[in-house]
Amino acid sequence: MRITTGQYKGRNLEMPKGIRPTQNMVRKAVFDILGDVGGLTFLELFAGSGAVGFEAVSRGVKDLALVEQNRDCQLAIRKNIESLKARACGLYPFDAQRAILSFLRDKRAFDIIFLDPPYLLAEPEESLAKKTLQTLGACDILSPNGLVVVQHFKRDKLPLESGQLKLIKEAKYGSTLLSFYRRNVAPK
Repeated sequence: MRITTGQYKGRNLEMPKGIRPTQNMVRKAVFDILGDVGGLTFLELFAGSGAVGFEAVSRGVKDLALVEQNRDCQLAIRKNIESLKARACGLYPFDAQRAILSFLRDKRAFDIIFLDPPYLLAEPEESLAKKTLQTLGACDILSPNGLVVVQHFKRDKLPLESGQLKLIKEAKYGSTLLSFYRRNVAPK
């Protein structure tokens, strides 16, 4: 797995065994849709290797928070941070729900929140994507003009609204769906 563009273009990333990394095509699509991320804050939940977050740093994100509870993945993330000599990267060794509540308690907000939880093909109504989206919709850790990007299995239908979040765009790439959410601002 390599970083596709920016300051670290072409650099290899350490990949832990047993994960489903976000493919280059999907990572490129995420950032093509997001546009310029320079100077923004970025949170990657279920980070795995941190590939999406490191792609964001390569493109100029000023602060990256990587949340991952798996020890092998944490080790890979630490190696990637060291290898890239990436500053302003923090690793949070928690599950996503606990991390979100911790950021809320600390009054920390992010411009972009990306999540790519493991796909649970057997019970999509209980998916980690839906559960995490509900938590994000109830917790105020998204900047006022921020975006939540959920990478999920195409058969895992996410709600049009979740708490304060509203679906604004979807993009399909094979069996992967990207769902983009913004704050649901009531009309004046």
